[in-house]
Amino acid sequence: MLKPRALRPGDRLAVVSPASPFNREEFDRGIEEIRRLGFVPVFDDTVFARQSYVSGAPELRAAAIRSAWRDPSIAGLIGVRGGYGSAQVLPLLDRNEAKRARKPFIGYSDLTSILTFLTVGCDVIAFHGPMIDRRLSRGADGYDADSFTRALCRSEPMGELAPPALESIREGEAAGQLLGGTLTQLLASLGTPFAFAPPQGYVLFLDEVGERLYRLDRMVTQLRQAGLLARAAAVVIGELPNCDEPEGGPTGRAVMAELFVDFPGPVVIGFPSGHTSGPTMTLPFGVKARVLGGARARVVIEEAAVESE
Repeated sequence: MLKPRALRPGDRLAVVSPASPFNREEFDRGIEEIRRLGFVPVFDDTVFARQSYVSGAPELRAAAIRSAWRDPSIAGLIGVRGGYGSAQVLPLLDRNEAKRARKPFIGYSDLTSILTFLTVGCDVIAFHGPMIDRRLSRGADGYDADSFTRALCRSEPMGELAPPALESIREGEAAGQLLGGTLTQLLASLGTPFAFAPPQGYVLFLDEVGERLYRLDRMVTQLRQAGLLARAAAVVIGELPNCDEPEGGPTGRAVMAELFVDFPGPVVIGFPSGHTSGPTMTLPFGVKARVLGGARARVVIEEAAVESE
């Protein structure tokens, strides 16, 4: 895997919006948070473009990403928000440009499409981390600054991550390349030139929000029937906010426990990355990670995600 250069104070971060439009007040607060972290946010008026439910034409959104990749003064890219639209830009991106640039890309939710493009399609490490809207814009209430800086600014492994609410569904220990993202986006990629096609023995990270239980069941069933679970050595599941039945009954966690009851490796659930009820943590995709299920569930990032030069 190609590793980006570690971010340093004063680095310029391109702010891109490959998916849906956003609230300007949230945007402005998030830009201030980037500055507070010691980075220089870079954007132009095209980031505010609107075309119905997306942030302007696909060509406009793709051009912003490609421009940031080509600009030697830009150290990394961060998305504004999810929603919908990232898949539209994929045919307009250039894999060779992405490889040559080797710049960190930060996002989650709908931007899972771009994380997959980079990790699976370009062999470039990418970051499942906070975006501008409702994450950086809300400071410590929206994102975990410690994991953000450990993942992106330090050329050493993040080490053990054991959030208090992380639980085990299946015990055991296994390691592999950490890949994944929002389940809806992973499945939407199948059958396209940008399909989620991980290697044998990978560690699967799954994130979702606001899905009914039968839909979670349907999506995990599709993962299994597509052979993607058979390739996985371990599974890490997010918090699944707003996935419980609104009037009581089974919870999202309970349904996932049933769906993974016969998985042969460790499965842990409740990792706060992506869609979360509290601060979201940053995970590097494409690095070696170890999952330990049991009385003390934890994920260990065993490989540095960035290089010093």
